[in-house]
Amino acid sequence: MFLAKAATKSQEGRRQLKCQLRNYSLQYLQSRRIIVACMTKTRATTFPDHNRLIAPVLQFFRPDQSIMEWSAPACSITVLILVSFLPLRASDDRLLPSKPLSPGATIVSDGGDFALGFFSPSNSSTTPAKLYLGIWYNGIPELTVVWVANRETPATNTTNSSSAPTLSLTNTSSLVLSDGGRVLWTTTPETDVAAAPATAVLLNSGNLVLRSANGTTLWQSFDHPTDTLLPDMKMAIKQGARAAGQRLVSWKAPGDPSPGRFSYGGDPATSLQIFLWEGTRPVYRSAPWTGYRVKSEYQFQTSNTSAVTIYLAVVDNNGGGESYTTFSVSDGAWKTRYVLAYSGELQIRSWNASSSAWAVPGQWPTWACDRYGYCGPNGYCDETAAPTTPACKCLDGFEPARGEEWDNGNFSAGCRRKEALRGCGDGFVALPGMKPPDGFALVEEDKSLAECAAECSSNCSCVAYAYANLSSGTSKGGIARCLVWAGELVDTGKLGSSPASDTLYLRLAGLDAAHGTRSKNNEVKFGLPILGISVLILGCIFLAWLNFRGKKRNQGKHKKVTVDGSSELEFPLVRFEEVALATQNFSEKCMIGQGGFGKVYKGTLGGQQIAVKRLSRDSQQGTNEFTNEVILIAKLQHKNLVRLLGCCGEADEKLLIYEYLPNKSLDATLFDDSRKHLLVG
Repeated sequence: MFLAKAATKSQEGRRQLKCQLRNYSLQYLQSRRIIVACMTKTRATTFPDHNRLIAPVLQFFRPDQSIMEWSAPACSITVLILVSFLPLRASDDRLLPSKPLSPGATIVSDGGDFALGFFSPSNSSTTPAKLYLGIWYNGIPELTVVWVANRETPATNTTNSSSAPTLSLTNTSSLVLSDGGRVLWTTTPETDVAAAPATAVLLNSGNLVLRSANGTTLWQSFDHPTDTLLPDMKMAIKQGARAAGQRLVSWKAPGDPSPGRFSYGGDPATSLQIFLWEGTRPVYRSAPWTGYRVKSEYQFQTSNTSAVTIYLAVVDNNGGGESYTTFSVSDGAWKTRYVLAYSGELQIRSWNASSSAWAVPGQWPTWACDRYGYCGPNGYCDETAAPTTPACKCLDGFEPARGEEWDNGNFSAGCRRKEALRGCGDGFVALPGMKPPDGFALVEEDKSLAECAAECSSNCSCVAYAYANLSSGTSKGGIARCLVWAGELVDTGKLGSSPASDTLYLRLAGLDAAHGTRSKNNEVKFGLPILGISVLILGCIFLAWLNFRGKKRNQGKHKKVTVDGSSELEFPLVRFEEVALATQNFSEKCMIGQGGFGKVYKGTLGGQQIAVKRLSRDSQQGTNEFTNEVILIAKLQHKNLVRLLGCCGEADEKLLIYEYLPNKSLDATLFDDSRKHLLVG
């Protein structure tokens, strides 16, 4: 009031008063951003990003000529005096040592995208209710928590307000979450600083940062993720001086933020790839880092808005010995995050404001054969088979270890070599577009491709190698990485032209070590014996066929029979099947006679009509009588007598085969009743 009365005594005082009131109003409206500008002969001052709030105030002061003639020095001094008496209001995006955070209160980031406070999972059914300190998306109707401080030690003292849980900032620059005097969670500053007042600020990126008075970052929540990866958040692959690598750890259940079964993070053994684990068992593995994904771009087109573009990057910080992956989204894109679901999938989720739901444009593992080791040792998942489902295949030079199981979709036994390796002389075949297998050894020194190949070739136990030039940075003075494998190749894939793909050089038997082609010497060395064996086998088969054919022919040749111990007679033997076929299986319609010895049948054998005498089983004639008859008929061969064409004596059958006489026998002519009168005269 003293300053106001003094200013009214003169025209200059009135100008100063108006300037004071004008700036006081602006300072009050902006609270945390005091912008004062008194400009001679200027009617307005520009306040970026606050024009909508400032416009009514500027309109209240209608400029006139007197105001246009402000005295800038006097105005500035007066405003500084006024500001020194104004009460400063605590910001709502930070935690101060004198102002702890209690249930029901929140800290909201400067841009309003995130909030820090206490929450109880909406679908939790535990009694008493459990309270967690966390960060969630602000302004989204569905509670979506992205970070939890005390996920293993929830607060349960929620009924007694005097001992309710609180988050405090101590004088030693630490955040402490306590529940009725019991410490549930606390931070440990990662930078040694002298004890001094610090501030915890919730940034609009969702990162809770603990800063010292001079602006040094003492601790930040982005270095201690739970199950979510936010834009600009680093997922460390190699931690450098830090004791342990970062991992995303899933919730135990939708209503239980405590650590679940699944985790996702950098491979502690190689620092070149990222794993998804179930406990200690790997579920999914990314391709080893080849320098890809540096400012690479992935787009997911949504149904009713423009594409969400995700920029992934892998950064190698040489000075700190640290490698990490991070991502950002395009301007105007939906709120997007990576989250490790409690069911074990790493998902990309984008908030669809029109449907008020989280869309899932991508997740991993995508296919069944994406899962770790699904195709078995020395098998690989061919992801280039789209649009069909990717399938398991064997690497070049390999075949299914168990063919029947492989055909039925069980690939656990994997593949085996078609030809065993012979030693260091075997060459390598290049397989481009591959996801290299797990279980490699990293050759740390900076090497060229030729040196990497020599590293593997000189080691007879080395079965494959891969090389990449890490264009995004250097590691330990090198710009390349050389990977070598010994033993079985597990969790291999084929990615095609993907920037994540690599060329795998696989050692195969019989390849020329210098050119990676089949050796001509090997072709001659192994081809000639195979050809000789093939000719020998074919010759044996041919001889066996000739022998068999000769036996068949011999069955129809004449058999020599000795008569009276001196003479030999030859007559053909005929197979019983041939005789049966010639007489229509001894059909009654083919029978032309019958006697005490048996029946006589007419037939055709070899184009010639025959008469077959079949000895009846009831006949008293035995083998000796049958043989004697054969010999007798054979001796009586004459041009005017019926000729014996052959015989058959198989098993119990005894058959005589004669030529057929169409004019019947001589007795039919001599004793025919119709011709008797000719003989009698």
